[in-house]
Amino acid sequence: HKAVLALDPGFRTGCKVAVLDENGKFLDHGIIKPHEPHNDKAGAAVYLMQLIDKYKIDLIAIGNGTASRETDAFCGEMALKFKGKVPPRVIVSEAGASVYSASMIAIQEFPKEDVTTRGAISIGRRLQDPLAELVKVDPQSIGVGQYQHDVNQRELKKRLDEVVESCVNMVGVDVNSASAPLLSHVAGLSNTLSEAIVKYREENGAFASRDDLKKVKGFGPKAFEQAAGFMRIPGAENPLDDSAVHPENYALVEQMAEKVGVPVKDMVGNAEAVKAIKLDEFLSDEVGKATLEDILKELQKPSRDPRKEFRYAKFDDRIKTINDLVTGSWMEGVVTNVANFGAFVDIGVHQDGLVHISEISDKYVTDAKEVLTVGDVVKVRVVAVDANQKRISLSMKQEQTDGVAGAGASGPRGQRVGGPRGNFGGRGRDNNRGNARPQGGIQGHATIADLKNKIAGKERPGFAPKKPAAPVQVGKLNSMLKQIMKKAK
Repeated sequence: HKAVLALDPGFRTGCKVAVLDENGKFLDHGIIKPHEPHNDKAGAAVYLMQLIDKYKIDLIAIGNGTASRETDAFCGEMALKFKGKVPPRVIVSEAGASVYSASMIAIQEFPKEDVTTRGAISIGRRLQDPLAELVKVDPQSIGVGQYQHDVNQRELKKRLDEVVESCVNMVGVDVNSASAPLLSHVAGLSNTLSEAIVKYREENGAFASRDDLKKVKGFGPKAFEQAAGFMRIPGAENPLDDSAVHPENYALVEQMAEKVGVPVKDMVGNAEAVKAIKLDEFLSDEVGKATLEDILKELQKPSRDPRKEFRYAKFDDRIKTINDLVTGSWMEGVVTNVANFGAFVDIGVHQDGLVHISEISDKYVTDAKEVLTVGDVVKVRVVAVDANQKRISLSMKQEQTDGVAGAGASGPRGQRVGGPRGNFGGRGRDNNRGNARPQGGIQGHATIADLKNKIAGKERPGFAPKKPAAPVQVGKLNSMLKQIMKKAK
């Protein structure tokens, strides 16, 4: 719940500005032109400071597209000039923002605004509540994963809906910031009722309690019974309004509090007081043991949120483009995508770098998704840079190894560049284990006869193995022969 000044960076057309209140309500917009070819830094600074003072801005959100680092540097100059008056700034992913800004959802939300303003609004809201904003964008447009365009689109949409519903059930939704598309995933809420809740919130301000939801037109007793337990009111007078305890059980919680001699406000989050409650005393035909156990768990740790503490990457102010990167240097970045072969990391140069699966950890990693998730802030080392191909290879390993360059730089499809080729057409080093492969593989034999000798354990002088070679199956022999023929071609 922070008021946000959102900036959608640009050079020639300027930076689009949008102002959002602490609940994501759109308040104001404009354009500044601090960069080439206009260079109106003075005018841009004055305008932004007016907005910051007028709307009591808490955070500045900057899109990570074209002119992102330049805009970030400009805000940094403002912070030095107006010490203590410029709020912290965070660079936010623009993935799918342009798709959203031209969508029917955006047009319905902001019919009087153009696509550039809608894009800036989306950037600001992504900082406030990412799930509420990203749920408006098709999965393919966000660019997470590998095969969004190859799979059945109906099944993909169905799976996304299931995941969002799971998040809603586990965490709940903040009714004072949630978008209509997110609210529609709450049990008992239709699209029409979700839009009515947002409209009421914009016209009357934030909801003070769950009971206020009944004032929304169309929010009847049945809908309230189904949805209320998933809807949270942070900062409500009754702390139970910001918990998973359903309103129909408030009276029961009050009885529990009276039994242990503690007010409800003091009992919520008080593990010692909750442990003193004896479940058997509150069992009834309406409330079973399982329900009581869930209530006690919630009272011990209200609003159990599985998400980590919010952190954002601090990019190096000296490095703004791919040409500024220095091999071997360590940088901070944000994971933007995780695939089977590794993870892509945004390090603030308008081109994500690839951390190959073999470079994610000093330990053996079989699945990158078990180690990294989108949004993680990580420390990476620059391994190789190809400015012409716009490919950056990164590593998260603590120690640099001889074969580390073999991971290669990667573009959008993860093609590999460079790196010594080793036995069987593979890498010169087994990067997954960090151990050099035995010398004298297929590349060490010039003829078919040599290969047969290798299989039989009869090496040429200088290639005698320490142990007799194990018998090789015909299928493996054929595979080796194909490799030789392929190299001969």
